Amino acid sequence: MGGHTKWTIRGERLVDDGPYFRLSTVDVELPDAKTFTQYVVRMPPAAMTLVLDADHRVLLMYRHRFIVDRWIWELPGGYVDGAEDCAAAAAREVEEETGWRPRSMEHLVTFQPAIGSMDHPQMVYLARGADPTGTTPDVNEAELVRWFPLTEAAAMIDRGELVGAASVVAVYRALNMVDAQRPAGPGGRGSADRDRAGR
Repeated sequence: MGGHTKWTIRGERLVDDGPYFRLSTVDVELPDAKTFTQYVVRMPPAAMTLVLDADHRVLLMYRHRFIVDRWIWELPGGYVDGAEDCAAAAAREVEEETGWRPRSMEHLVTFQPAIGSMDHPQMVYLARGADPTGTTPDVNEAELVRWFPLTEAAAMIDRGELVGAASVVAVYRALNMVDAQRPAGPGGRGSADRDRAGR
């Protein structure tokens, strides 16, 4: 869309950086010429996978997140390494963190979790089915790995047991996709919503 005035970066100063982040202060000019300075974090893309089996169960990991000091359930995923293919990175993370190898990978959604202060693309993939590799996941990655009905994963969001942005977005996106594919009528389209309401 044309005719709009952008916010303009007038200067950026590096505060700190590392392998997976870059922290800067950015001087910004608004359309009305007012200015302000803000911290900005830039991080490499991350790739996550929602693994869904034929019974519409999703593969989740139980782990401790020290920043918020909570045990939560979430999707497997991690940073994309350099020029690594994003879908390959997502599949690699599933195998490393859960001990399951995805049978297929398709892009589900890409989003920015905190675009007002952070540039950190999150790419979520859908895997239809997975096979066990026979390896035990690293205890530092996951305390437990379990399959849950997709509708139960949505209920876990409501209970605050699944809170990560990528996991929440992916579960709702997959739930809408599965629901849309059901035939209309009793037991068909809309039944996922009824299942959630009946809990």
